[in-house]
Amino acid sequence: MRFRYRFAYYLVGFTLGLFFVTAVFIGKDTRCNYFPNARVLNNLRTKPFEFSDQAIAQMKQCQVDSTDIKNSLTYGDVDFDQSNIPVEKGGKKYIIEGRNAQQQKITLEVINFETRAVLARVTKP
Repeated sequence: MRFRYRFAYYLVGFTLGLFFVTAVFIGKDTRCNYFPNARVLNNLRTKPFEFSDQAIAQMKQCQVDSTDIKNSLTYGDVDFDQSNIPVEKGGKKYIIEGRNAQQQKITLEVINFETRAVLARVTKP
C-alpha cells in the first residue's frame, strides 16, 4: 500500500478519534492541573473563600479589592519555600505573589483548611 493511502487512513482515524474525545469531554468541568502551583491555586479557588478582619483593613490600606485577590488566585505564583506550613486549627499557610489592577506586586497569605480558605494578610512589598 502506498504511503499516501496509509496517510489518508491515518488522518481519517485520527479525525474520528478527535471527534469522539471532544464529544465525551464537552460540557464537563475537566481541568488538567499537573503542576503544584496550579493545583494549589485551583484548590483555593474551589473552596468557600473568607476574609479576616486584618485582611480587610490591609486591603483598604493597600488599595486592593476582591477582583485583585481573585486574579492573584488565578494567575499568581505560590512561594513554596514559605508555604505549606501547618498552622493551628488544622490549616496550612500558603504565600501567593500576584499583582493588583495597577500592576503593583501584592503578597497574599492564605490559610487553607479542609472546607474553606481564609485570607489572613495582604501586603505590598
